[in-house]
Formats: sequence, structure tokens, C-alpha cells
Amino acid sequence: MNLNPEHSEGKVAKAIEEQTAKLPSDLFLWAALGAMGVSLALKLSGRKHTALFVGQWAAPFLLLGTYNKIVKVEGHD
Repeated sequence: MNLNPEHSEGKVAKAIEEQTAKLPSDLFLWAALGAMGVSLALKLSGRKHTALFVGQWAAPFLLLGTYNKIVKVEGHD
């Protein structure tokens, strides 16, 4: 629990964290793997730019999964 009110989270952040903490952590891993698979399929079908666009989704999914895990372990304010 954060005792310093200057560093406390806002209502919106708390609400989002309460909802996303309900999601299973491996959902984000599967989403990242799915994005990589779709990207590969697009690349093989000749849609190079779309493949690059979709392939870039993997990193944000993994970051969201890491954030989700931290919220689950540490909680929020």
C-alpha cells in the first residue's frame, strides 16, 4: 500500500487493473504467439507490409502480460 498520496493511482487506473487482473496471464503469451503465427502466414502469402504490422503486435502483448502479472503479484494502491 502506498502511503504517499502524491504517488497514488487514479480511479481509472485502479478500475482497469481490477478488470485486467481477472484475465489469465497466459492469454497475453498466446496472443503474442498468435500474432507471430499470423505474421508468418501473411509473409508467406506475399503480404509483406501487413505481416510486419501484425508481427509488431507480439512485443506489446508480452509487455501487457508482464504488467498484468505484476499487478496480480504486487496489487495496486
